[in-house]
Amino acid sequence: MADGGEFGRIARAALTARGMTIRAAARAVNFDHAYLSRVFAGKQLPSPQLAQALDRLFGTGRALVDLADRLAEAATLSGSAPPASLSDFLPEDDPLAPLTSRTGRRIGMEDVKDQAQRVHALRLADDVVYGRDLIGPALRELRTAVRLYRENTHTDNVGRELLRTIGELAQICGWISADAGQHAEAERIYRLGLSAANTAGDATLAGNLLGSLAYLASNTGREREGVEMARAASDGAPDAPPRARALFLDRVAWANAKTGQAQPAMRALAEAHEAIISDYDGPEEPTWTYWVSTAELEVMDSRVFTELRRPLRAVPLLRRVLGQYDATHTREMALYLSWLAVALADANEPEEAAATTERVISLSSAGASERTADRARVALGRLMEYRGCRRWTASWPSTRPRRAAPVRQPVGSDTRSRGGRHRQHDVPADRNAKSLRRMSR
Repeated sequence: MADGGEFGRIARAALTARGMTIRAAARAVNFDHAYLSRVFAGKQLPSPQLAQALDRLFGTGRALVDLADRLAEAATLSGSAPPASLSDFLPEDDPLAPLTSRTGRRIGMEDVKDQAQRVHALRLADDVVYGRDLIGPALRELRTAVRLYRENTHTDNVGRELLRTIGELAQICGWISADAGQHAEAERIYRLGLSAANTAGDATLAGNLLGSLAYLASNTGREREGVEMARAASDGAPDAPPRARALFLDRVAWANAKTGQAQPAMRALAEAHEAIISDYDGPEEPTWTYWVSTAELEVMDSRVFTELRRPLRAVPLLRRVLGQYDATHTREMALYLSWLAVALADANEPEEAAATTERVISLSSAGASERTADRARVALGRLMEYRGCRRWTASWPSTRPRRAAPVRQPVGSDTRSRGGRHRQHDVPADRNAKSLRRMSR
């Protein structure tokens, strides 16, 4: 990519002037090493957030930010930027390379089936046990599966099925890590799974992993890269079964909504609804799509509408879905209620928004999910617009929900960029609930 090449040359010159390696720079700016390698090699344009972080690191003012914006705009206008593909997001090395000398036993399909059952059990556990409470067991399962593949002998068919199992396990472990607030660890795990799925030749599973990575990027300040990933995931699995296809399109919709692109987002939502009811005579749906349904698509619809500030479309959908949702899934209830709270605030209904936010805080304080804590803060932040009103000012809560404690369960050994980056808020969540209760009277 010519545009990426120009940025890469200038960034490499600044890197050399500082006497740094790409890996050291990746640690300093807290971005994935493989991603930085592609940017510095000119294979990919940087996100605005990466360009800003590199400007700070190299002391170049806004030079790299301005260059990245100019190159991205030029590539968009000329149509010269080729679409990203799955291979652009694979890890640079091979984290699943078999050991040169294998000392273990020969494994067969029974071992693979046992691993697959454990993966599905972990996936079901994530419906009721969250983030910090589940990350330890999840990462132990992932380590065990990777060792089983690398240290033992097996036929090509068994190895392929075991790689597929590792890919599925990496997807759920990445999700759990993100739920615990371990975003850098989640990205590393997703890329591990992407490598496993790609090696196994499972395009649908690879699409799920890359789509999960896109969702993570979109929600952690890398919106432009999230769009690229989501599109690559969807384009890379055109023959995916209906539920998987609908899931990929939903992620495209969300990524576009996070960048404020309403038309592409709405178009992807419509395509997702068409996909889930489409005729299909191919292979069976993978087990990991068990939760994808028309009701879940409506949840994503409402979230996209909320992100695009269209509350009149979001509120009725969320109320209908929440009225039918399993109340034992407290994390999902808290997340969906948080979207309802924001949509109600956008609809100029602060009393209902405050009461709904109180429920979000109450549910999130009982769990171990960083996602719900973050969403509670978002809902409270949205209510800030009403703080200037006289009837609200006196009772506005001066604190925010407590942030989850950092988790110390990394798969790898480098934890310098994980945890501890955000200030801890040790004020009990029920204090916020009391303030909100006064507000909603």
